[in-house]
Amino acid sequence: MKTDIRTRNNVRVLGRTEGPVLLFAHGFGCDQGMWQHVLPHFTDDYKVVVFDHVGAGGSDLDAYEPEKYSTLDGYVSDVLELCEDLDLEDVTFIGHSVSAMMAVAAAARKPDRLGRIILVAPSASYMDYPEDGYTGGFSRADLDDLLVSLDTNYLVWAATMAPVIMGNPDTPALGTRLEDSFCRVNPTIARQFARVAFLSDVRHLLKDVSLPTLIMQASADLLAPDHVGVYLQERIPGSTLVRMEATGHLPHVSAPKETAGIISQYLQQST
Repeated sequence: MKTDIRTRNNVRVLGRTEGPVLLFAHGFGCDQGMWQHVLPHFTDDYKVVVFDHVGAGGSDLDAYEPEKYSTLDGYVSDVLELCEDLDLEDVTFIGHSVSAMMAVAAAARKPDRLGRIILVAPSASYMDYPEDGYTGGFSRADLDDLLVSLDTNYLVWAATMAPVIMGNPDTPALGTRLEDSFCRVNPTIARQFARVAFLSDVRHLLKDVSLPTLIMQASADLLAPDHVGVYLQERIPGSTLVRMEATGHLPHVSAPKETAGIISQYLQQST
């Protein structure tokens, strides 16, 4: 029996029932809980929707279909279905990391229900494409090694990579939190989602994004270096790039107040 999307994706609706809609989407190895310190900044004035991608957090693991979720499109379809099912209008889609790629893909389809997108620590592609001059930060060999390491022993990979991805070595508890999050994901699902996250390429969609777009570029982000934010800003028409003081790939976890402040200011300016 197919579960409804609210159960399937562990959807929660917070804040003002009739307020402007903010939809928060998490990245690889995470769940909606990663937004927990950002959400209170918005629940007084906005209708806040959070969810878990299928395979993550409190989602329905029985709903995980390997074929559907082998590409970005499977996840994008879930997001658009969620908006439809909850009858959400003029949605601000706030996506972190691979969910920022989903936001780009959703916006490029020009769905009626989205009003703007906010990309937190985004990349158009993590892989380098030297044949057309694009530097994502990782060669194909780098990514193959990363995925082999993940396949060989996921828990060791999580322990090794979490603090590197989080950054903020002066606050090791943040890296531990990300490691714990990684370790809560079913390793089989994590392996497949990692391939979606690290091998997807949305560069060809950037020119088709016509919605107002905010790009939030953290400092010293191993996965999304500074030039990647510039690349996105130059290719998404009318987009805004904000460089953050926050460091690492999860600024909403390491610097929730700054993250919320930048989002809030952008919303006030773009509405």
